[in-house]
Amino acid sequence: MIDKVPDVVFKTRVRDESVEGPNPFRWQDVTTSEIFGGKKVVVFSLPGAFTPTCSSTHLPRYEELYDDIKATGVDAVICVSVNDAFVMFQWGKAQGAKNVFLLPDGNGEFTRKMGMLVEKSNLGFGMRSWRYSMVVDDGKIEKMFVEPDFGDNCPTDPFEVSDADTMLAYLKGSK
Repeated sequence: MIDKVPDVVFKTRVRDESVEGPNPFRWQDVTTSEIFGGKKVVVFSLPGAFTPTCSSTHLPRYEELYDDIKATGVDAVICVSVNDAFVMFQWGKAQGAKNVFLLPDGNGEFTRKMGMLVEKSNLGFGMRSWRYSMVVDDGKIEKMFVEPDFGDNCPTDPFEVSDADTMLAYLKGSK
């Protein structure tokens, strides 16, 4: 496992108030140093927006526990998925996500450099992120929770340790 987050540039879309019309967004590059530098951040990564466990449990529970997680001294809670910015935006809208920042890793570069990119062709997904969560303090990985059975074309979708409750318990115990 690596001990710090890799240097990558994320391609994101942000609302631009100076743009009128049906698409008031523009592209914005965001670096890992901007996201993690000088901050304590909880990150959880999942196989894909709009997928069952990700939509019914993983993201919603982090939304529910957001204030409790922040109360432990965390600056931000971020969800990473190997999906493009358009998909992540629509998923956030559909989920009513208001607190968790949905970070698109469209090319899977961050996920690959984290060592968490896996083949999910058995499900028709192609390359996706393995399900995991971590605490990052100023770019350094303090703790990772990686789901069991890590590997390509896993026939199941384990969801035992990357959940919001496990993360909150860790944060409360690490004070």
